[in-house]
Amino acid sequence: MSEWAPRRFYKDATVEEAEGGFTVHLDGRPLRTPGKAALVVPSRAIAEAMAEEWRAQDEKIDPSTMPFTRTANSAIDKVATQHADVADMLAEYGDSDLLCYRADSPDMLVQRQQAQWDPLLDWAERELGARLETRQGLMHASQPEPALRVLRERTHALSPFELAAFHDLVALTGSLVLGFAATGKEHDAEEIWALSRLDESFQAELWGEDEEATEAAEIKRDAFLHAHRFFALCGTA
Repeated sequence: MSEWAPRRFYKDATVEEAEGGFTVHLDGRPLRTPGKAALVVPSRAIAEAMAEEWRAQDEKIDPSTMPFTRTANSAIDKVATQHADVADMLAEYGDSDLLCYRADSPDMLVQRQQAQWDPLLDWAERELGARLETRQGLMHASQPEPALRVLRERTHALSPFELAAFHDLVALTGSLVLGFAATGKEHDAEEIWALSRLDESFQAELWGEDEEATEAAEIKRDAFLHAHRFFALCGTA
């Protein structure tokens, strides 16, 4: 964090225009990233969300309660400096996408996967221009290169701030298709998250919920919803 101190050292946080976008000032001094770069974000909406995080701090500053500031820092210090590597890493999810690996039993799970996941693969073919193929079992089988190339190009086209959020949309769901679905307005974020948890939900129906697993899943869900909101605000003036 900029000018880091364990205790709050400022009275107010304000949003200001800056070269290339918007930033947050703490008592008139602009924030900087942990890497000492100017903390400038592409939209006022993101800057406002960051400023609210800083205003909400009590006597001690708690970085865990500042997801917008944390994602912005990551976009500038990490993603922007290795954009191609991050994009390549995320694009690889297309070759092992969660939606493509199907159970061969029990029939109820097989049918549920078909009913809930097939429409997303159809959407990817229609809207993204990439048709991925399904497989039964966990053994890896490569996807068609033309589809992977399209998905790779779309991933590389994302800005550093979009890519920082996209990382969590993909990594937390295990699906490049679900990640792209979460960047648009056609699908609800909660719906996408539920689709990524289909197998776990099915097992919970059969055997009951595991309290620790449920708590861990809720933490991931919160992170996913934050990434969804951050990505959406990247395109907000």
